Amino acid sequence: MKRYSPFIALMLAVSLLCGCGGDSGGNPPPPTAAPSDDAEKAETLTELNYAKGTVLRMATGYNSPQTGLSFDAETAGGGITLADGVTYYAGDLKPTWAEVEKRLNITIEDKYQGNSAGRELAYWSERMSEIDLISGSADSLTKAGEAGKLVNIAEYLDIMPNFKAFLEDNPVVRLSITGNTDIGAFYFAPYFDGIEDIERMPLMRVDWVEKLLDGDGVFSAPESKKIGETYYRPYMPTSGKIMVDIVKPNGTDTDILVKNYDAAGNIVQKMNAAGRISGVFAVNMLRNYIDEAYGGYYGTKRSDLFVGQNAAWDADELVALLRCVVANPQTLNGTDSVQGIFTREDGNNQRRCDMFRFAGQLFGVRGLESRQGYLYLDSSGQLHDARQETSTYRALDRMHDMALEGLISESFINGTEMTSAEMLERDAGFMHYDFNQTQAVYNRTKLQADEGERYMVVMTPVACWQDGTLRNKYIRFTESWRSVKPTGWGISADGVAGNPDKLCAALKLIDYAYGKEGTILMSYGPDAFIKTNDDGSYATFSFNGEEMPEIAEAAYAELWEKSGGNYTDYARRYLGSTLGFIKSQAFEYQCLDEIGKEGIDHISAAIALGVIWHPELELTENRWYASMPTVFPITSRETDLLRIHPELEESFSTSSGGQNLFVDAIVNGVGVAGTNAAERSAARVRDDMGCREYLEIMQSAWDRLLGWHSR
Repeated sequence: MKRYSPFIALMLAVSLLCGCGGDSGGNPPPPTAAPSDDAEKAETLTELNYAKGTVLRMATGYNSPQTGLSFDAETAGGGITLADGVTYYAGDLKPTWAEVEKRLNITIEDKYQGNSAGRELAYWSERMSEIDLISGSADSLTKAGEAGKLVNIAEYLDIMPNFKAFLEDNPVVRLSITGNTDIGAFYFAPYFDGIEDIERMPLMRVDWVEKLLDGDGVFSAPESKKIGETYYRPYMPTSGKIMVDIVKPNGTDTDILVKNYDAAGNIVQKMNAAGRISGVFAVNMLRNYIDEAYGGYYGTKRSDLFVGQNAAWDADELVALLRCVVANPQTLNGTDSVQGIFTREDGNNQRRCDMFRFAGQLFGVRGLESRQGYLYLDSSGQLHDARQETSTYRALDRMHDMALEGLISESFINGTEMTSAEMLERDAGFMHYDFNQTQAVYNRTKLQADEGERYMVVMTPVACWQDGTLRNKYIRFTESWRSVKPTGWGISADGVAGNPDKLCAALKLIDYAYGKEGTILMSYGPDAFIKTNDDGSYATFSFNGEEMPEIAEAAYAELWEKSGGNYTDYARRYLGSTLGFIKSQAFEYQCLDEIGKEGIDHISAAIALGVIWHPELELTENRWYASMPTVFPITSRETDLLRIHPELEESFSTSSGGQNLFVDAIVNGVGVAGTNAAERSAARVRDDMGCREYLEIMQSAWDRLLGWHSR
């Protein structure tokens, strides 16, 4: 196990002497194993049997009165009839949970107060005997479990075949929920908003790319702007050749494409040398570059470099395209202004953070989309924190250069309120980095499809990723990979104490949810919302290599009627699904319009063929490719040490009302003037803001996890 630095060791010694981290009055903290009579129960329980109609008091939901197990008055009104033909009233269980009652022969008593996960657990914290299941944030559930308030579910895995198999298949998930490495305890069933699938992706106005780049001859336009002063410098090579894997246009096989810089030069370098060229001239430069760099591979359909199944674009080519976009507003939207890259909400810090996440994609930087803070592993298994890595600030500085050129939206730079919906409805913006389903829906609601307007997910960029095997590895890699979300459901130890029926029913519910049948119910709702064949079997389609049910036509129509095509909102508010456990993306996929499906199909084919690399939910041989656990088993004393530098967390917040220095760096520069700014910015965070000490604590927790896992 890694030893603490002298500073950390000293602070631990001081906290021991002062009684810090324990109960008030200097008493020692509770034992980490949180012993109870659960161990004896685990020894006597050999299967999950319970009395029919066993009552489970469930304080579980997502984050509001509208997203609980039962209908609230606002949603139900005077009665709401759904696609299953049933009329529901306020207080009635939603279809999913009414079905759970039937299938598991239990009675659900809804105790949910309508809070966010953390607040719901806080509400019940001193009244745990009044409930049997509780939703909460992962860290708060672990803390409650260590205090003896929640059942250690690990003790019952041998009689939970579905859940056990799931954890064995996904070792990083098991590490993500382990709250005590002495005994391997965990206290909650994790939630997955999709699993083993990509999360965020770039989206572009495909019709604009086609308008600028496609066709024979030269590009011409009656009016364009001059490209202003250039700040961005080449990221990709300026000479030589590199080979990248691509997916063939048919989506069933791969090919190798050569980027020939000897033949074409670097497009950014050439544009910079050309000076203040017109938008028309810039487009023709980019067209010629694509023809020469790729040996005519794309023909007159040059837009495929960016938006095709066989796309191969990189950061430099994107900058060149963005220069063409912002310099040709009259051609694209008929006004005198077009915005380049924007975020879903340019005035909301939570969404503004997507800009630095995109920077990680463009410039090959790990940790900016980590499942745990800003942490990632190197090839040998040592933890790194992106906040103290020089490569991070170099990438942010490149984004700042793009901002100086006007390639990032003015509303992002100013922090003023502007949404992706408004950008698209006004034909004002070109691209952003986000979730496909929530944004592709605007093809039906904000764009004019009959005029060819299309906003689509495109392939992730080629970048130089340092995975420890090759010095310069030009691949597509995404860190935005679905895994354990930071919420879950736990079983109240006091609630089920002395009542084996309640304990078994609660364990059965969890185990059921991780089986195939339970996953479908927790994603789609009951069978009435699923399309069936004449023999009563599910109608299915292939999704990520697995046969999954199709949704019923009535459910699809209802989704658009009640939620404007937003699957997650419909599922949580009306069906009662996707509140916990595993949410399959198969339902969500079917809610996409044809443009949304086309884009994600390109991505899915690339993932299946190994063209897009991603983290794994297992301990890979090269640990660089291992996904980070979502939660680390931090002790109370380590928590106290982390509080010594509160500015570290506060300065890199991803909450809506917070502040993030990465966002500030994109807008204003890295914050340290002069030479070696990136190195000195990293050093400031490492040495002055406590990131070095933070990383040592997290490394120790990681070592403990690995030590437990290897036993």
